[in-house]
Amino acid sequence: MKTDANVVHLNKATAEQSPTSPVGRLPVALIQVRDKAAQQLKQSLQSLFDNADDTLFEMADRATSNAEQNAFFEAMRDLRLKRKNIERGFLQKVFESFANLNQYEIGKPQPALDAVSFDSLSLVQNDELEESVAVDTMVAKVMSRAAQPLGHLTTRMNALISKKLDDKSNPLGPHALCDYFIEASSSLGVQIKVKLIIFKLFEKHVLGDIDQLYAEANQTLVAAGILPELQSAPPRRQQRPGGPAASHTSPATHSQPVHVDEGLQEAAFSALHNLLSDLRGSSVLPARNVPSDAIPISSGDLLRLLSHMQTRAPQTVDDFDLQEQLGSLLSRVSAKTGKSRVVGEIDDDVINLVSMLFEFILDDRTLPDSLKALIGRLQIPLLKVAVIDKTFFSRGSHPARRLLNEIASAAMGWGDQDEAQRDSLYQKIEQIVARLLNDFVDDPAIFSELLADFLAFIGDERRRSELLEQRTRDAEEGRAKAEIARQEVEYALNQRLLGKTLPEVVVRLLQEAWSKVLLLTCLKHGTQSEEWQAALDTMDDLVWSVTPHEDDESRARLLELVPSLLKALREGLVSAAFDPFSTGDFFTQLEALHVQTLQRIQQPQATPGASGPAADASGESIAAAAVEAAPTMVEVVDEIVLLAPGESREPEPEISLPDNDEALIQVDNLRVGSWVEFQEDEEHKLRCKLAAVIKPTGKYIFVNRTGMKVLEKTRMGLASEFQRGAIRLLNDTLLFDRALESVIGNLRKLKNT
Repeated sequence: MKTDANVVHLNKATAEQSPTSPVGRLPVALIQVRDKAAQQLKQSLQSLFDNADDTLFEMADRATSNAEQNAFFEAMRDLRLKRKNIERGFLQKVFESFANLNQYEIGKPQPALDAVSFDSLSLVQNDELEESVAVDTMVAKVMSRAAQPLGHLTTRMNALISKKLDDKSNPLGPHALCDYFIEASSSLGVQIKVKLIIFKLFEKHVLGDIDQLYAEANQTLVAAGILPELQSAPPRRQQRPGGPAASHTSPATHSQPVHVDEGLQEAAFSALHNLLSDLRGSSVLPARNVPSDAIPISSGDLLRLLSHMQTRAPQTVDDFDLQEQLGSLLSRVSAKTGKSRVVGEIDDDVINLVSMLFEFILDDRTLPDSLKALIGRLQIPLLKVAVIDKTFFSRGSHPARRLLNEIASAAMGWGDQDEAQRDSLYQKIEQIVARLLNDFVDDPAIFSELLADFLAFIGDERRRSELLEQRTRDAEEGRAKAEIARQEVEYALNQRLLGKTLPEVVVRLLQEAWSKVLLLTCLKHGTQSEEWQAALDTMDDLVWSVTPHEDDESRARLLELVPSLLKALREGLVSAAFDPFSTGDFFTQLEALHVQTLQRIQQPQATPGASGPAADASGESIAAAAVEAAPTMVEVVDEIVLLAPGESREPEPEISLPDNDEALIQVDNLRVGSWVEFQEDEEHKLRCKLAAVIKPTGKYIFVNRTGMKVLEKTRMGLASEFQRGAIRLLNDTLLFDRALESVIGNLRKLKNT
């Protein structure tokens, strides 16, 4: 069969490379999705690189220095040379990800994020953090506008494959696409400033049209009969490359209610409506006392009443009963019109649901009390949203739901503070609440606008906190290294000195001065190095040189050893920048010790052959001189402990618990990034996040919301806190979703009782 030589099949290379590839086991519909997506992604990448030259040239033209200009020109050159490899590598990752969809990855090691070991300490550079923040921002933007079609695509793919996918692991999800591009472009030797520009181009030309890709992929699967009942909103249209550069559409353009399948949404809300209907007339939902001639008000009239209440909403929600206030307004309307007016059954269900949701939210222990008061004031605006758009209850990507969830997530680490100490986060949430109460009438677009603004705000805050948190981790890792090194030095000193009686000056020299040389050597070269062994040998030689010896061989060795020993000691102390005055004093005393040692070796040689009064007199004078100049001796009976300036080593009282103890299991289940709350005393609580587990020292390092260290605990110390109930793990799941799940669960439980 002949084929056109100019036609290039995107999947051909992959299929040829791996004869046993599972591509053939993929459903035909998924192969179609893969090939269409690859074609679009290839075109988008080409558009990216076509525009990269112009963008980088423009940046070079605006550069303020020659070095900066050269960096942009070098980047242009590097990008041209590696363009094809990047395109090829990116598409290869797409094909590989699809090929693995029907394969379980057995035994694949998972990255350990929960602990930092001394053997594998690695520093995350600021550049990497910049890159990470940029990627998170790109992903967040895609998810803010395309969460629904991506979710539908993931659901449909799960119906076809054996491996369980979520939006993050979907081969076409923004997380995966960003990872492909980062890996494919890893060979680029460009500065972070240039890399961020390239990421912006990737966001514009590749992720900017991702909505269309998801729409076409969903349509392909629908045509194959895969979950046709799921209907996504039509994708927004963007200008294709080639025309004027299309800027990203304002979030407000996506704020209109998503026109999803009416039947699906009705089914979602209908389930909630049925639950409430079954409980109507019970103690949970007492039957409404509705006059027989009562006329239900329209949803529009209800919105106007809610807007009236919204402008007069109290600052605190403790004594605010929405339904009571609404009933009072309806009574006034009824009296004014002469006709009994009530809320329609559907709208009444919406009011009940929102009230239950806020009951949960205001009782939630994860939210700080002061922020509960702010979030509680959003009850009427969110109720109005639910009246306008019933998808509010069933669509996780709804801007109003996302705004509430993002506020709650950001507030996780915020502690209650005095008025004067309220920080920028509190003020930002306060502004959002005020804006909604003042400006929101019936256009939900305001939620998308506020969501985008808040995401940008917390993105900046997160970036700053991550930088500080990384510095905190680096400092703690440095402390861990220093602590391990100190322990090694302590062991070496105690091994050689403990239990021995030596000249006081030598003990001081080793403990105060040579310990610093050993510490620096250990930190710089490690305990397996030649430098470390040489430092230990010098210490051994020093101890031997001041130990009494009685033979000629020892005298000869001492005479030979002293010059090199003094040289090694001087060089070591100079390298450790030890005080030169103290060094000079040490060496003066050390030379005197060596002279006395030599004299003690010589003395026995003269004594045996000597006789008579002259000899006796000579011996007595030598002995007297020796006694007169005898050095101060000390016995090392206590273990040597080296402390940093201002440090006191008072070990935290440790409890002993079996490995299967519940408190220890709770500690071991803590992961880096987990938020906890410590009950410091009856009135004060401390919220902090586990930033690192330093295994060599067994320290758990906690930071506050800004990334600053606030606490450190040992494993047993944390277990003790869990045992006495002084520590509580904070639930970091989405607030609205958690509240809705709780409400539905309670309604079902009440229905079955």
